[in-house]
Amino acid sequence: MAALAPADFGLLAPHFRNLSLKPNALLVRSGEELDQVYFPHSGAVTFMIDMPDGQTVATTLIGREGAVGPLLSILGHSQSSVTAIVRVAGTVSQISAAKFRFAYARSPAIRHVVELHTRALFLQLQHVAACNALHPVEARIARWLLQLRDRVADDVLPLTQEALAQLLGVQRTTVTLEMSKLRAAGAIRSDRRGMIEIDRPRLQASACACYALMRRRIDGMYAEEGATSRFE
Repeated sequence: MAALAPADFGLLAPHFRNLSLKPNALLVRSGEELDQVYFPHSGAVTFMIDMPDGQTVATTLIGREGAVGPLLSILGHSQSSVTAIVRVAGTVSQISAAKFRFAYARSPAIRHVVELHTRALFLQLQHVAACNALHPVEARIARWLLQLRDRVADDVLPLTQEALAQLLGVQRTTVTLEMSKLRAAGAIRSDRRGMIEIDRPRLQASACACYALMRRRIDGMYAEEGATSRFE
């Protein structure tokens, strides 16, 4: 929304509520109707698929480059297919889905921003699906950590191994084993008390090609539209 002209942004701004959200805050649960739209200014949100046996796996990750719920909101009374959870604490602007639909209907610029966001989200989803099917856990851990680093702009990531296991859809013991390999490679400097400190260049070397390819394609898509992905 930062790219909007004042007149277009003015359709939204009077209806925003600025909120601070803590880790694990639930924005919407799978199967529920989304009645609010969220625009993060900091932090990170994951979209999770909840399986009948209780397992979870992340499909996408967004930060200040994206939003939670704009596409669902314009469809009207639609149930969310994912659970959206705050993974890293941050601030958001919240607006009711009804108010957002009103602004969306009146502003071609807002419609364009939503289209761009949706394309980026689907591009990320496609790469994550391919990565989950083709690449080992160690490389997938590296990719998720790099994606998170892009959004929080810090080499110290507030993330527990338990949360990482939920993102990956694997057991905690598997994460512990694979993290030890990344530490041995120097890609992880420390991992304690819910904080993971990374060495970004070495972590990129440990990741599969999915991270760089996904980042390049998303950045390129935004550049073609004269915008920026807002990644660090």
